[in-house]
Amino acid sequence: MNDLHAGSAPALRRLLDLLASGAATEDFTDVLADARRRGAPADVLGEIDDATWQALRVHRTLRQHRRREAELTALFDTAGDLAASRDLDSVLQAIVRRARMLLGTDTAYLTLPDEAAGDTYMRVTDGSVSVLFQTLRLSLGDGLGGLVAQSARPYATPDYRTDDRFHHTDVIDAGVVDEGLVAIIGVPLLLGGRVIGVLFAADRSPRAFSPDEVALLCTLAAHAAIALDTAKALADTRSALAELNSANELIRAHSAAVQRAERGHDRLTDLVLRGAEVPDVAAAVAALLGGGIAVLDTEGEPLAGRAAAPGAGPAEAAAASRAEGRAVRHGGAWVCAVLAGQEQLGTLVLRGRPDLDDADRRLFERAGVVTALLLLLRRSVAETENRVRGELLADLLTAPDRDPAGLTARGRRLGVDLGRPHLVLVAEPGRGGVGGGPAAVRSRLAGAAGRYLFGARGISAEHGEAVVLLVPDGGGGEAVSENGAPVGAAGGGAAGDVAQRAAEQAAERLARLAGFPVTVGAGRPASGPVALATAYAEGLRCVRALRVLGRDGEGASAGSLGFLGVLLGDGHDVSGFVGATLGPLLDYDARRGTELVRTLRAYFDCGGSLTRAKDELHVHVNTVVQRLDRVEVLLGQDWNGPERSLELQLALRLQLLSGA
Repeated sequence: MNDLHAGSAPALRRLLDLLASGAATEDFTDVLADARRRGAPADVLGEIDDATWQALRVHRTLRQHRRREAELTALFDTAGDLAASRDLDSVLQAIVRRARMLLGTDTAYLTLPDEAAGDTYMRVTDGSVSVLFQTLRLSLGDGLGGLVAQSARPYATPDYRTDDRFHHTDVIDAGVVDEGLVAIIGVPLLLGGRVIGVLFAADRSPRAFSPDEVALLCTLAAHAAIALDTAKALADTRSALAELNSANELIRAHSAAVQRAERGHDRLTDLVLRGAEVPDVAAAVAALLGGGIAVLDTEGEPLAGRAAAPGAGPAEAAAASRAEGRAVRHGGAWVCAVLAGQEQLGTLVLRGRPDLDDADRRLFERAGVVTALLLLLRRSVAETENRVRGELLADLLTAPDRDPAGLTARGRRLGVDLGRPHLVLVAEPGRGGVGGGPAAVRSRLAGAAGRYLFGARGISAEHGEAVVLLVPDGGGGEAVSENGAPVGAAGGGAAGDVAQRAAEQAAERLARLAGFPVTVGAGRPASGPVALATAYAEGLRCVRALRVLGRDGEGASAGSLGFLGVLLGDGHDVSGFVGATLGPLLDYDARRGTELVRTLRAYFDCGGSLTRAKDELHVHVNTVVQRLDRVEVLLGQDWNGPERSLELQLALRLQLLSGA
């Protein structure tokens, strides 16, 4: 017996070494083969054979324990991932990767249902190299995965391509072939008895999957189902929290908007009760809304704030606001029509607030209502005052010399200082495009004149067949409003120039306001009842002259009508006419000591003959030609035209007669 044990001892020690090192199964059978080659006795070979069989049993047990340990470690790791991670993608990727590693397959993947499309799609893959396979979509019941999802049971096949248990489709088979898969196992992801996905492992060579491998994959699928359910619960919780936060924000914003609207309403009401003006309302609304407010009249001129940039007027937006009855967006601004019934009194423009919520928009629209109320009140007061002042103007034009002091005193009580220079504008309806009777047309023109003077210290009244406007002169011949803005003229300069500009601008704006052409004549600036009445007569003569000349719808002063102005003007401003007509020549002669004026007079006296003119002047004909060339440079190429030459000859004759 001792000899038997001594003969088998080396082989037994070798078997123990193989067990300790975890050698392969084939290495154990080599021990018995080596003993046979050495010629060991039969009883020693029998003992070595028994020992080899026992060693293999121990080897299989150890290998199972190691695999179970690896599986348990993987499951614990997966559970840890579920507990620590909030990223669903990373958890599912880890589960698929561990399934591939534990089962030792070439690939592993996971599909999820697409409820909207009614099929399933690839959610996660590991070890896949085919784009076609990675983008596969499976209908319920198609392929191995469709069968797993339909039956809620695991299925495995050693060779998918030849297995007729599954419903093969061209699309699925093409993806499987493109990936090169042969053996496939799929297990369902169950949640409350409902399949929410399928976990797969696959090899690119034939393989039979053991029950232990199926059980392991089912355990990993259970973890994946938990991960999906946890992620859905977290997503639902986040969504609920987000909705709750949004609701809280909306409630806070609505509360703040209501409070701001209440403050705005109280503020605007207080302004109206205190008799505030339009600029006060504009400033208050600008402070409440945090933007810049401009109030424009019907002509687009600013009543408060700054006007729009040239070419960017909000007229179209105001029309849209009037049609909709609401404030509308215009570029980066908001526009609200100021309405009294169907009549538009002006426009509100809000800048600096590209976006307005409903509460702020309603506040902006309420400001339009308050502005309309103030404008109506101002217009009503202005119309009443203008009627009273119109009586003063009628008396002034009818009998100015009856009681000049009394008229001046009446004007002072009404806020009109007749001792201050004023412009007198006489406006008559043009002959073209006017509908209705004369009285109705004149009434429309009187209303337009009242709107034209709205906000200014001027007065207007119907007188005879015309409407007369009395506008304060700004000191340099400029008519101004209460806030210092020009009315009817722009800029200072000579009295005749200012009267001309005032007449032209009044004709243009009155035509827009009245809706038909308006002809305006302007008298020179004057002060005192008698002088103002004289200026009115001069303006009336200008209107008549414009009509005779066929210039209906235009505005002019006596000074702008050339020699007709000398005839029409009450003062017969000869020196002014001579200076305006011959001024460039007179200045040139004075500076250079030349005789351009004398040469021009001789040229006209000789009937335009250069030969006779050179004899009259006792100079060479070339000298006459050179002097007339200089005249053309100073007066323009049309100096010898019929109309211009008539004015020049008249000015030369008046200069000679007056001794100027």
